[in-house]
Amino acid sequence: MSEELNDLIKQRYDKIADFEAAGETPFAYRFDRTHTSTQVLAQFKDITEETKDEIKVAGRLVAKRGHGKSCFAHILDGFGKIQIYAKLDVLGEERFKLFEKLDIGDFVGVTGHVFRTKTGEITVKITQFVLLTKSLHPLPEKWHGLTDKELRYRQRYVDLIANEEVRQVFVIRSRVVDLVRRFLVSQNFIEVETPILQVKAGGAAARPFESYHNALDTKLYMRIAPELYLKRLLVGGFERVFELGRSFRNEGISFKHNPEYTMLEAYQAYADYEDVMQLTENIVVAAVKEISGGTKIQYKDHALDFAPPWQRLTLADAIKKYAGVDINATEAELHKFLKGKGIEGFEEERKGKLINAIYDKFVEGHLIQPTFMVDYPVETSPLAKRKRGQPNLVERFEVIVAGMELANAFSELNDPRDQRARFEEQLKRRAEGDLEAENMDEDYLNALEYGMPPAGGLGIGIDRLVMLLTNSPSIRDVILFPHMRPLPDQPADADIGKK
Repeated sequence: MSEELNDLIKQRYDKIADFEAAGETPFAYRFDRTHTSTQVLAQFKDITEETKDEIKVAGRLVAKRGHGKSCFAHILDGFGKIQIYAKLDVLGEERFKLFEKLDIGDFVGVTGHVFRTKTGEITVKITQFVLLTKSLHPLPEKWHGLTDKELRYRQRYVDLIANEEVRQVFVIRSRVVDLVRRFLVSQNFIEVETPILQVKAGGAAARPFESYHNALDTKLYMRIAPELYLKRLLVGGFERVFELGRSFRNEGISFKHNPEYTMLEAYQAYADYEDVMQLTENIVVAAVKEISGGTKIQYKDHALDFAPPWQRLTLADAIKKYAGVDINATEAELHKFLKGKGIEGFEEERKGKLINAIYDKFVEGHLIQPTFMVDYPVETSPLAKRKRGQPNLVERFEVIVAGMELANAFSELNDPRDQRARFEEQLKRRAEGDLEAENMDEDYLNALEYGMPPAGGLGIGIDRLVMLLTNSPSIRDVILFPHMRPLPDQPADADIGKK
């Protein structure tokens, strides 16, 4: 921390004594405001003279400019900004001097009359004010804005103060989540909650985070997906269920991966992946229209159009087109292909992993407009139902937009015999060192043996959907507190300025 910044922080600590000497606490308990900023602007938009009745507003001081015996300022609340105006002959000399000691960043409560300035701005003329919270750090505008990406992610609370567009991203995120929830409820889905701590982590190919429950003397795992519990509910008689919540995967971090993320999973009895394609299209199009007003949005350099119907492409055709590889090739041939492309690390992998690697590296990036990628090899999808007439494939699709997976769905495997065989094959993969392979889940198999109706299931990455709708290049831009590598230990900020 620079010496200049340290001096400014010390000055703010010193000002605490000035307010305490005036009988005010620099950290108040509450304030009875009568209006938000937007309510003031809406209610008094047509005024021509100063109001007789007083109102009360509160917020963070974000701008301040003095003119001798008067001072204009702006306060920011959770809805917007409103201008306030202090005059020496209204407040009196002692209170006016105290007002001048307010710093940018302080929270202040204001009582006053509303009027319109000569420039036409709706303003509150202060008759009384109270310091609600003393800010001990200068806001980033003082230091040329908060532009360092890593610092913005680490100190999101400051990022939200300094960058209005960041706050709007999270307002949009809230709207999207609300819309998805309301849409599904309107389609007779019911929202449920399933365990986050699970005895077996299943439902996806990913490494879990491990934990331990002392009282039960049991190792537990943070869920990598809610899938297997949601399908147990289909067994139990629910026909349409969904869950909006966090899942956790102990994997790498990238522009589209965070260790914890928000997933929608929905399951519909008596449906297959064709029905789920329609459901997926409807959900996403509704979200796009809610935020953009139409079906077109801009994402990075891409002009995307979500107008249905979306294009369909089989995985086999896509890999043939963009990689020049037949997915029916042998493992040896797929190994040779990757080696010939200089791609290392897959020498010991089985066919399913090789196909996924080829798809990830040579195909996905070419798919820009919303695309249903359909019909995957059975090796890649242990929980999906085999494709009718082509038992070496499964009825699975992914939605790809702007080279990024947005959704994943299947016709759900409900044959306990086939599911057991798939789990046993996954156990072999785990024995060979594949830590992402599915575990054997005997309780889930037991549930299937009671009978699960034919069903279609869907997973949509909410974070990635919000990335698209807000033109955000990184998943960290749409998660309030993304995970970061810890910084080396530093002196506590609370000790700065006290020395």
